[in-house]
Amino acid sequence: MLDSFRALVNGGPDWAMNALPNPILLAVLAVVIAVFSYFLGCSNGAIIVSKYILHNDVRNHGSGNAGLTNFHRVFGGKLTLVVILSDVVKAIVAICLALFAVWLVGWPGLSVGAKYWAGLWCLLGHMFPCMFGFKGGKGILSGGAIAIMMDWRIALVVWGGFLILAILTKYVSLGSCWAGASFPFATWFVYHNVALTLLAALIGGLILWKHRGNIQRLIQGNESKFSLHKKKEGSQ
Repeated sequence: MLDSFRALVNGGPDWAMNALPNPILLAVLAVVIAVFSYFLGCSNGAIIVSKYILHNDVRNHGSGNAGLTNFHRVFGGKLTLVVILSDVVKAIVAICLALFAVWLVGWPGLSVGAKYWAGLWCLLGHMFPCMFGFKGGKGILSGGAIAIMMDWRIALVVWGGFLILAILTKYVSLGSCWAGASFPFATWFVYHNVALTLLAALIGGLILWKHRGNIQRLIQGNESKFSLHKKKEGSQ
């Protein structure tokens, strides 16, 4: 039973620790990682660039979503690259800080679980930023960066399916739904671990839930297709 718990915490028998961590210290570490990751996630690139650089909040235009696709449709331009970098880098930093934290306390066996834990809270910050009225983006860029930080095989499944569907259909939302839905399955395939798969399911479920409007429009056949050109205000 004890060995099973160790394997559950660490992502599999290959990461089993010699001793279980102190539960109080483990709880403190989990809270610290969650808080730092959440507030990193709150630094939404689309909102920051549109509101403080362009002085025109992207959430007041287009689909109202504070994400890359809506930002590009509304504003276009080179600042789109700033949004991409912001949403990708914050996820990478959140996970790297989590890895540093478990290394600092001497629990390297928790590294895989820490990555998923940090990724979840970073995504929550991106989607529900407290300093921006809890109205954020849908998490595809940050979620994609999280997938890359987990394992190359997971990234291949998530990003491969996303790119294929988005390029062939020009529906970014369809690729995004694939990314969210495939993430827990890819996690199970790589790690065969219940705890990690549950965390991955939460991450993927959040992405699908944020895309519920897109899913409805896809079913109805009136979802907008992606274009490299800036979309005129008021157009569909």
